[in-house]
Amino acid sequence: MVRSIIVILFFLFFSGVFAQDTVRFTKGLAVASGSRYGREAIYTDLLAWNMYNGTLVKPSVNAVFTTTEKGEQILWREITADSSGRFRVFGRNFQRSTNPFLNPGSADRGSDYLYLTYNSTKAQPALLNIMGNSAVYVNGAPHMGDPYSAGYMYVPVLLKKGLNEFYVRAANVLPELILNVKPVQLLTNDVTIPIIDVSQPNKKINAALVVANTSASVVKNMQVQTFVAGKEITVVIPSVPAFVTRKIIIEADASAITAKGKYNCKVLLLQNGKAVDEKTITLEAVENGSHYSNTFISTIDGSLQYYAVTPQLGGWKSNAALFLSVHGAGVEAIGQARAYKSKDWGTLVAATNRRPRGFNWEDWGRLDALEVLTIARQTFQPNPQQVYLTGHSMGGHGTWFLGATYSDKWAAIAPAAGYASLKDYGSADGRIPDSSRSASEKILLRAGNQSDVPKLAFNYKPLGVYILHGDSDKVVPVTYARQMRKVLADFHSDYNYYEYPGGEHWFGDQSVDWPHIFSFFKWHSIPHDTVVNTIDFTTSSPGIAATYRWATIYQQLHPLQYSRIQLQRNRAAKSITGSTENVLLLQLALNNFGAAAEVKIVLDSTNAVLYKTSSANDTIFVRKENGKWVVAAKPDVYEKNPVRYGTFKEAFNHHMLFVVATGGTAEEKETVMNKAVYDAETWYYRGNGAVDIITDKEYSPAKYAGRNVILYGNANTNAAWKTLLSNCPIQVNNNELKAGDASWKGNNLAAYFIWPQKDPTLLTGVVAATGTAGMKAAYANQYFAGGSGFPDFMIFNSDMLKGDDKAIKLAGFFDQQWKLSPAEYVLQQ
Repeated sequence: MVRSIIVILFFLFFSGVFAQDTVRFTKGLAVASGSRYGREAIYTDLLAWNMYNGTLVKPSVNAVFTTTEKGEQILWREITADSSGRFRVFGRNFQRSTNPFLNPGSADRGSDYLYLTYNSTKAQPALLNIMGNSAVYVNGAPHMGDPYSAGYMYVPVLLKKGLNEFYVRAANVLPELILNVKPVQLLTNDVTIPIIDVSQPNKKINAALVVANTSASVVKNMQVQTFVAGKEITVVIPSVPAFVTRKIIIEADASAITAKGKYNCKVLLLQNGKAVDEKTITLEAVENGSHYSNTFISTIDGSLQYYAVTPQLGGWKSNAALFLSVHGAGVEAIGQARAYKSKDWGTLVAATNRRPRGFNWEDWGRLDALEVLTIARQTFQPNPQQVYLTGHSMGGHGTWFLGATYSDKWAAIAPAAGYASLKDYGSADGRIPDSSRSASEKILLRAGNQSDVPKLAFNYKPLGVYILHGDSDKVVPVTYARQMRKVLADFHSDYNYYEYPGGEHWFGDQSVDWPHIFSFFKWHSIPHDTVVNTIDFTTSSPGIAATYRWATIYQQLHPLQYSRIQLQRNRAAKSITGSTENVLLLQLALNNFGAAAEVKIVLDSTNAVLYKTSSANDTIFVRKENGKWVVAAKPDVYEKNPVRYGTFKEAFNHHMLFVVATGGTAEEKETVMNKAVYDAETWYYRGNGAVDIITDKEYSPAKYAGRNVILYGNANTNAAWKTLLSNCPIQVNNNELKAGDASWKGNNLAAYFIWPQKDPTLLTGVVAATGTAGMKAAYANQYFAGGSGFPDFMIFNSDMLKGDDKAIKLAGFFDQQWKLSPAEYVLQQ
């Protein structure tokens, strides 16, 4: 696991080799600061804490950054770029600390800093590109990095006249600064584009590319024209805030493309009808029967995503099988699809996880897989009983995770070279901690229970499971496969296990396209609900997975703790019996009992619930009250339910809209906008996403109906607060934060929380602070790390960045009526 380091570099112009408008860097300063960022809500960063509080001393060679409790001095060290311009922080002359806070474990990311400076002769815009960094502060403003060295993360910045400072969190970075840039331009190094099947109608195809606004004003009234083989389409595109990039959707008419090949697509950017930039992208066309890809507009954020297809051998046939394949880290979905030969009995579809690394098939990666599954079902009309799931490496984890979470969607699953849990195998953002240091951290980790796949293992009971792993795999050791084989062996009767002799992590296309997997799939099918009379289903949250067949865990006794139902249906006896764990409200479909049936329900060996059906399609709700089960009415749509359950991360869905405060001082407004832009950049980089950023003055529920809102600011600074949060028990004002009867004072408090909108499907997510120090403490967006746990609400102060457990003031979950319940939170005054 590579550790990140923020290095302080002196930007020097490297003349004669690079273009005149490109600045490269040769020397810098680095420090083992001990910052810790990972897959959890809590993060620590002493350098950032000092920066936010105005106590960060300007670095110099051998200057003391801090002194540990043992008297150990942590110094800034000079570092030189190699011949390629890359800074490799770890080396013989780089000091490491033995202090636990200043030298975190190998599972932590972003553990050190590097410092860059650039003396600008004037105030001017620029594009900053740093490959390999986790994040960067530009004159104090946070920006997303490029931790996977993808190369497409260009950040618009405004350089001030004189000294400009860059604090880079990374271990191995290649930085450059591009000057003399256009005020607005198209960037084509990160396009989302379909591969055209010439046998299909292609009158209109959707693609996406990036617009960079390096001007000081919001860019409005823009259009994009595309020209392909004599065909032209013009579309209006969204406005782009000052010094922001945004991925935009364009259209092209590809109907004139009728043969295999590569075709130029000219893209013209217009502002107020005037051309301001022009680029060319390439369209690829393939013949019928070849691997191809399609794009679609995601309901998560309105951005353009894609899926890839390995078509059925001999042409598509309805009622055939459907295989969903989930790729490994760093793999494109089209590459995943191309690793498979066409099958004569079904179509294979590969989802994207939003990016080649994305979200580990959890969180929004999970939602991407479900979106693609829905589209594939509509497009290819497969046999509903023949749907299968497989994947490799990170996709092996995705197969374990999606297989356990949605076990009624698959006939069989086949994880290859996969790990089950992010607690055991951390991947790029580190591991999810498996223990907590405090009660508050325990409740934060509880919010990520869905990632602990072995706890969901009984959900595999109805599935066929084929496990494939190379016995010489050094990337994901075979011990992970053996772990799950042991778990399954205790209860499962329908699994196959194969270790490929001498197989490394990738041993050719057969690493995924293993014939025995598809032979195994072929003799598995999903049974009809009518014959499934036994249910054993576990979930960590109804908001993630609530239903198995004819039973739905509608509400939990304790949110985000594991809930389990073990039920037996006897249609002859007209009864349902069984046991439940951590279930408050259970919904049961009684359609297989017929009309006017006297149904007897006995749960947890308590009293019998008697119910007479009024139709052949009745559904009943039963609630646990005082240890007994009773018939209950369907809850009000305002209450928590599987459609809107929490946690905080759920707010980043339903085409979310960022609403930024315009009230307060100039510094307050700048800090709030910095946070919103940083979140938008991170969402773009990690999730191939696009977000509308508007001001509170622009927002109205009618104009933006049907959309979740992410609100930045507080009740004093954000004019939308009163509309969206007037009845919320958490209220944030300048220098004061209240939650129920508890209150805290100071300008360094921050909060992340959700609150339901009037629309019963929508949420408002809130990033609030009592002042600039608090908003800066909230800069880090750990909620975009796949698998990280964030509860419904979390209140903290800036001392969290120093590792202070008492800095978490309140963390927990709302009850079913969206009220604060002491049983579901941890409070520290």
